[in-house]
Amino acid sequence: MMFAKAVSIYLVARFLRTSHHDAIDRSVLMAQGGEFAFVLYATAAATGIIDAKANAVFTAVVVLSMALTPLLVITIKKLVPAPLASKEDVEDANGLSGSVLIIGFGRFGQVVSQLLLARNVDVTIIDSNPDQIRNASKFGFKIYYGDGSRLDVLRASGAHHARAIAVCVERKDIGSKIVELIKSEFTQAKVLARSYDRIHTRELILAGVDYQIRETFESAFLLAENTLRELGISEDEVLEISKDIRRRDAERMQLELVGARDQSRALMHGNIPKPAPLIEPKRQPELLSTATATAVDTSSTT
Repeated sequence: MMFAKAVSIYLVARFLRTSHHDAIDRSVLMAQGGEFAFVLYATAAATGIIDAKANAVFTAVVVLSMALTPLLVITIKKLVPAPLASKEDVEDANGLSGSVLIIGFGRFGQVVSQLLLARNVDVTIIDSNPDQIRNASKFGFKIYYGDGSRLDVLRASGAHHARAIAVCVERKDIGSKIVELIKSEFTQAKVLARSYDRIHTRELILAGVDYQIRETFESAFLLAENTLRELGISEDEVLEISKDIRRRDAERMQLELVGARDQSRALMHGNIPKPAPLIEPKRQPELLSTATATAVDTSSTT
């Protein structure tokens, strides 16, 4: 059943001009039986169209097909690897030089490039996605193909000449690897890196980057500040609150670097109400005896 269904799906996908690789993916994912079959088989058995034995066999086939699908997907991915993106009309990084090397030209890298290019800084940009490079060329950007996590590519991209290297890749594991290579081989360059989250920020700081920033940090600050303004909070108070949160965030990071995470959490503003204070007594306390009063007075004096 799965084989017949997979072949049919593959043929239809190819007829509709789907690529060979995508057609195989779809045929494997959709070859299993659907859960609606259980309803159909039960109804057919109840109305006498099929007997109980046939119902059990058909149901078992669907259940087994669902169980086999993940295994088939894993197997097909190993046997039929994804095709490499075409590098047609894409120039490899080779013999480049520039004051600043930008690695990664996604959403983050594109914004970074604007300020530098506006100041006429000599910028070299590399990216490992041929489609991204081709699209960028339509908007007037010259991007070179290169995997920044490879030492030979960094050298070919002019990392040994660069005064600063901006690591703007999306994947944090790749970003950390690139930073490690740069700090090891190109010590003359300042390293500025895009961070994914606080954990990644900690890794980058310990790796010795000159500057790092969480990719959503500043945008979240701007949104929060403008939210306060829309609520009628004065500009001075908005700036004071923003300054305090930035200070708290910096202190939290310093505490996390030394492993004091519990103290770090204490600097955050939470929205769970704190326990109410104990109720004040309605009358003044009275000493039980004269001897107790004398003892309390003596200890107070001491």
